[in-house]
Amino acid sequence: MEKIKDFCNKYLKNYIVLLFAVAVFLNLVIETLARHSLIESVSFLIHSPLVFLCNVLLIWAVLSPALLFRRRIFAMCMLSLIWLALGITNGVILSNRMTPFTIYDLSSLQDGLSIVSNYFSVTTMVIAVAAAVALVIAIIILFRKAPKMKEKVNYRRAAAAIVIIAVGTFGVFQLAIRGGVLDTFFGNLAYGYSDNGVPYCFLVTWMDQGIDKPSNYSADMIESIFYDGELGDDGIYTPGEDDDTDVENTPNILFLQLESFMDPTLVEGLEYSKDPIPNYRKLMEEYSSGYLTVPAVGAGTANVEFEVMTGISARFFGPGEYPYKNILRETTVESTPNDLKLLGYSSHAIHNHRGAFYGRNKVFSNMGFDTFTCLEYMNNVTKTPRNWAKDGILTEQIMDALESTDGKDYIYTISVQGHGKYPTEQVIEDPAITVTKAETEEQRWTYEYYVNQVYEMDLFVKELTDTLASYDEDVILVMYGDHLPALDMTEETMKNGSIYQTQYIIWNNFGMEKEDKDLNAYELTSEVLDRLGISVGMMNKYQQNYKGEENYLTNLEALAYDMLYGEHYIYGGKNPYEATDLQMGVKKIKIDEIVEIGDNYYIKGQNFTEYSKVSLDGEILDTVYLGPTILALKDKVDPEDVSRMKVSQVEKNSEILSTTE
Repeated sequence: MEKIKDFCNKYLKNYIVLLFAVAVFLNLVIETLARHSLIESVSFLIHSPLVFLCNVLLIWAVLSPALLFRRRIFAMCMLSLIWLALGITNGVILSNRMTPFTIYDLSSLQDGLSIVSNYFSVTTMVIAVAAAVALVIAIIILFRKAPKMKEKVNYRRAAAAIVIIAVGTFGVFQLAIRGGVLDTFFGNLAYGYSDNGVPYCFLVTWMDQGIDKPSNYSADMIESIFYDGELGDDGIYTPGEDDDTDVENTPNILFLQLESFMDPTLVEGLEYSKDPIPNYRKLMEEYSSGYLTVPAVGAGTANVEFEVMTGISARFFGPGEYPYKNILRETTVESTPNDLKLLGYSSHAIHNHRGAFYGRNKVFSNMGFDTFTCLEYMNNVTKTPRNWAKDGILTEQIMDALESTDGKDYIYTISVQGHGKYPTEQVIEDPAITVTKAETEEQRWTYEYYVNQVYEMDLFVKELTDTLASYDEDVILVMYGDHLPALDMTEETMKNGSIYQTQYIIWNNFGMEKEDKDLNAYELTSEVLDRLGISVGMMNKYQQNYKGEENYLTNLEALAYDMLYGEHYIYGGKNPYEATDLQMGVKKIKIDEIVEIGDNYYIKGQNFTEYSKVSLDGEILDTVYLGPTILALKDKVDPEDVSRMKVSQVEKNSEILSTTE
C-alpha cells in the first residue's frame, strides 16, 4: 500500500500525467462498452497498441483544458462525462443495431427523438431519467467537495501544455494515417469503429464531411473537363437541350438492389447441401454480368444506391458518411430519375422496409422520384425469423408500378430480406439448405440462416424474371447485391479475393447481346444506358465518354463537388433540378365513406394497410385494421368532427408518411 501511495504522490499530483491516466481508463471503458466485453477491449489494446494510443491521445487532448481551472478535478470529471456519454450511447445503440453511433444520429431534433424511440424501452428511459437526476446531484456535490488548487493557475504554462498536447496529438495522427495505422475510409462503419477505435472514428465522421473543394475550382476549370462543344456552345449543360436520344425504342428500366446478396459458394471453407442461388447463377450465364465493386461491406445500403443513381463515388465523402443523412436532405441532385424524366419516363422507388429509414421519404423527392412505395403501403407481407420483410412481396409491387402509367417507367427496388443480424444458433427447424461443412458450430448456424434467406431471394428473382418475360412491353432489369453480408468476411476467406465485390446481371426480355465486364457501382447506370443508346444527363455523358482517361476520377470528384456543394458552374450557376411532390405509394389511399354502427365508426376505403391510422386534425386515433378496405375506430369522437377525419400512414416510430386528402 505504501508503494501505491508513493506512486500516487509522486506522479498523480502532476495533473498532466493524471489526465493521461484518466484518458487510458476512459478509452478502455469506451471500447468495453462498444465491444460488450472487457476481454475484447484489452485484446484491442494488446493487438493494436498504436491505434489504442492514438485514441488515448485524442481523449487526453480533450481533457487537457482542465489545466486552465483551479478546480481541475471537477473540470476533468466534467470533460470525462463527454467521453462517457459517447461510450454509453454507442454501446446501447450497438446492442440494438449493426451500425455505431455517429454525429448524424443527432443531426436534428427529429433524429434525436428517433434514437430514443428506437433504442430505449419505457423502463430504460425511466432508469435513464433517474440516472440523469442522480448525475446532476453528483455534479453539484462534486463541485462543492472537489479539491481546489491553493495557488493561482499559471495560464501561460497551462496554455502551453494544452497546445503541446494538441499539436503532438495532431502530429501523431498524421503519421499514423500516412503509415496506414489509421484508416481514412470505412467501407463498413462498424468494422471501422472496431479497427480504428471509437473516439477517432466518431471524431472523423464528425469533422470530415462532404466533398473537398478542388484546389483550382472555378468555372473555367469545370468547363475544361469536357471537350469543346460537347455540352453546347457555351460549355454549360442544360437538361433537355443538350441531350439527343431516340426514345421510341427505349425499354422500361428496372433496377433491383438485393440486400446482402452474394454467391455463398465464394466463401472458403463452407459447403452446402445444394446450390443456394441456382436461378441467379443460370441468369449470370445467359445475360450480361460481372463483378460489381461497391463502397460498403456488411452495411451501408444507402451509399450503394446513391452511387448507382447519381454516378458519384461514395469515397469522395468523409469516412462513414451517408449523403442521404445530410446533403441530400438539403438539396436536389442530378440523378437517374431526373435524367430519364427528360425522356418522358415516370420514376418509382420501392422498398419493403420503413419509408423513413435513411430519410428516403424525403431524399427520394430531391432525387426526382414520382412515387415511393415502402413497407407501410404493402399488404400480405411475410417476415423472416429475424422480422425482416421477405422479398416475394416485391414482384406484385413492381408490376403495380409498371402498370400505373401509360408511358415508360424507371423503377428502383430495394430489397431487405437478406439483412442481418444473423443468429448464432439454430432458428430454422426445417431448412431448405443445410451447411454441411463449417469451421465452428456457431458459423454453421449463422450461414445456414443466411443461405436460406438467399435461397428464397433467388426464388423471388426467378418469379420476377418469369413474370417480366411475359410482359407485353420491353423491360431491362439490372440486379445486384448491395454489399456482402455482415459475416466477418476477409479478402483471405473470399475466393474472388475481395470483400467489396458483389455480382450483377443485366436481364432483359428483348434479346440484348450478352457482354460481360466488371464495373464500379457508380458506373453501372451509365453502362446500362450506354448499351441502350441513351445519353442523357451530364454525369452519364461524362462517364460514357471519359471512363478510362487519366483524370477520370479527379474530374468526376470535381463535378460532384460542383453539383452538390459548389456554384453549379456546370449548369450555368443554378441548380436546374426541383424536388418532386413525392406520392407515397403507387396506389393512392382513399376514404369512400365513414359508417356509424352503434357507438362505433368504421372507415371504408381503398388500399389500407396495417400502418393505416385514423387521424383528426393531425392527431392519431386508436385504430384497428380490419382489411385493405375497412378500418375500425376505437376512440370516441364528436359526431361533428367525423367529416374531418382522415387516414394517415404511420411508421413504427410514429412518423406520419402521408395523409389522405
